[in-house]
Amino acid sequence: MCRTGHQSDPPEADDEMASDAAFTALLEDSAEELYESAPCGYLSTLMDGTIAKVNATLLGWLGLEREAVVGRMRFTDLLTVGGKLYHETHFAPLLRMQGRISGIALEVKQTGGARMPVLVSSVVKHGSTGEPLLIRTTVFDARDRRAYEEELLRGRKAAEEAHRQAEADRARLQDALAVLQQSLLPATLPPVPGVETAAHYHTAHPDRLGGDFYDVFPVDGKRFAFFLGDVCGKGPQAAAVTSLTRYTLRAAAVHDSDPVSALTTLNKVLHERYAGSGDPRYCTAVFGTLEPDPGTGQVAIHLASGGHPPVLVLRADGTTDFLPTPGGLLVGILPSAPFVTATTVLDPGDTLLLYTDGLTEARTGEDRDSLYGYEALLAFAAGQAGKPPHAVIQALIGLLDGFGDGLDDDTALLALGAPAPGPATKNAP
Repeated sequence: MCRTGHQSDPPEADDEMASDAAFTALLEDSAEELYESAPCGYLSTLMDGTIAKVNATLLGWLGLEREAVVGRMRFTDLLTVGGKLYHETHFAPLLRMQGRISGIALEVKQTGGARMPVLVSSVVKHGSTGEPLLIRTTVFDARDRRAYEEELLRGRKAAEEAHRQAEADRARLQDALAVLQQSLLPATLPPVPGVETAAHYHTAHPDRLGGDFYDVFPVDGKRFAFFLGDVCGKGPQAAAVTSLTRYTLRAAAVHDSDPVSALTTLNKVLHERYAGSGDPRYCTAVFGTLEPDPGTGQVAIHLASGGHPPVLVLRADGTTDFLPTPGGLLVGILPSAPFVTATTVLDPGDTLLLYTDGLTEARTGEDRDSLYGYEALLAFAAGQAGKPPHAVIQALIGLLDGFGDGLDDDTALLALGAPAPGPATKNAP
């Protein structure tokens, strides 16, 4: 028996075909929606720059309608004046040569005149025979990035300004400290008949007050007093003690220039002033008198030491040695203290050298783990024996400079000499 007519497809096949059609429509709809609503701007232009296609995202950023843009505007019409110049001089030539260009920072104009920073990437699409057909461009919103960069720039400028201000403040502080430090020292040493003098103060840290001190001054018609010492500590507190010490010794010498008496008076003043303060202050010091003899050219030295490094005597015959003052106690540490005396006579060409422990405690060696010490100082001084005080001080200045960052403490130097026959007497600050 024959059957006539069309045989229908199974229901399952109909369902499958419908599903495929729906999926295809969904893909097409999603692709178009993705293009229009992408988180970045898309546009396609002809090779002369005329805009042929643009997505809704970019139109929204610009505040323009599609009808006013497509076929009516060129890509450069969207750019600021600076952006147009850059496009003509850099962007377009590089795109023609390379066929693509990426991540170029430009600015586009928004309705109302606002500027919007963007990052632009373009690629040339070619036909089957290689001819350029159009330019596809992607535009990324760079406002957050620009804001971040500007914030970084402001932060860097603020940091640079803070650094400049800190440097200026430090310079002003150093100037003020230098003035204050100088006020604690004699501006110049007074001329001493029959004696050559020279002094130097080496500041290890320009932003910190030191506590070293020295002075030379007359006590009567024939004798002069001198002292040199080192206050414990640094900073304003040490400066206050330095000032008190200097003026106490000067005042004490007016009443009694005996070296032990002067140091005893200073010990009493410091102990009474600071012993009960919870912040005891003391110092090391050498106080002495010198009395030139015009007839012989000699200078008699009488001194006392309170815990200070021994002074050096540099003889004209080339010998050099310490003038021993063992056992002298720190000044101000106890209500009463023993002080050790010493005397010597400087012959013509001899020099007496006083110094603070910044010199002997300078750190030397490659690792800065060795102290310069007294033996090295004695050997160095031996090479300066027979030279006048100002030459000895100049040599020591060179030595101090050579320590570099190994010099942690300030150093005061004072040299007193009996002039050698011939040269005129010199006095140096």
